[in-house]
Amino acid sequence: MARKRIVAGNWKMNMTPSEAIKLVEELKPLVQSDSVEVVYCVPAIDIVPVVEAVKGTNVVVGAENMYFEDKGAFTGEISAPMLVDAGVKYVILGHSERRQYFGEDNALLNKKVKKAFEAGLTPILCCGETLEQREMGVTIDFISTQIKEGLYEVSAENVAKMVIAYEPIWAIGTGKTATSDQAEEVCKAIRDVIRVMYNDATAESVRIQYGGSVKGENAAEIFGKPDIDGGLVGGAALKADFGKIVNC
Repeated sequence: MARKRIVAGNWKMNMTPSEAIKLVEELKPLVQSDSVEVVYCVPAIDIVPVVEAVKGTNVVVGAENMYFEDKGAFTGEISAPMLVDAGVKYVILGHSERRQYFGEDNALLNKKVKKAFEAGLTPILCCGETLEQREMGVTIDFISTQIKEGLYEVSAENVAKMVIAYEPIWAIGTGKTATSDQAEEVCKAIRDVIRVMYNDATAESVRIQYGGSVKGENAAEIFGKPDIDGGLVGGAALKADFGKIVNC
C-alpha cells in the first residue's frame, strides 16, 4: 500500500491568533489536495483558533512541542492530553531548534514520543546533522543514533504510523537546500535503520519527510525521490508558496 504524502508547515514562533486566522483563510483555496495530508503545526496560543478555522477543510492541526507528563507543576509546558482535547492530531518533537536552544536530547525525546502515542497523537520526530558533522562524514552515524535512541522501546506498530523528518541543520532558514540526491541518501538510510530495528513492513510504512529551505521551486524534485514522502516546511509555510509545495 502506497504511503500517503504529508506536507506539514512548521510556523515556529510566528503568527498571533488574529494573524493565524487570516493566514488560514488565505491558504484555504491553495492547499486543497486529496492525495496529500496537510498539517499546520502552530504555536500553542494559535491552536484553538486554527482548529476552528480549518474545520471543513482537508487540513489538520499539529503542535510544535509538548511535555512528557500528563499534568503537574511544570510551569509553561503543555501536555499531550491538553493538545488532544484542543483538536491537535500531530506534534513535532526534537526539532533542531528545540535541541539547540532548549537542550533536548534523545532520551528526553524518547519519553515524548512514547507519551504522544499513549495520548493518540502522531509524532513527527526530527533528526539532522550540522554542517561540521556532514563535512566530517558522520551524517549517517549521527542520525542513526538519533533514531535508535529516540525510538527506544517504541513498538513497530507505532513506528509504522509515525512521521520522521530529516532536517539538515545547515539548510534550515539559510536558503541552502540539500540536493535531492543528498536528501534521498539520508532518508533512505533512515528507512534502512527502521528496517534493521524492526522489519520490512515497518520500514515501508513509516513516512519520512525532508525539511530544510523547501520552496515551491524545489519541492517537486525533492518529493519525487522514492524515500521522501513529503516535507516539513518552515518559512514557506507562512505564505502562498505553501500551496505550490502541497500541489507540486
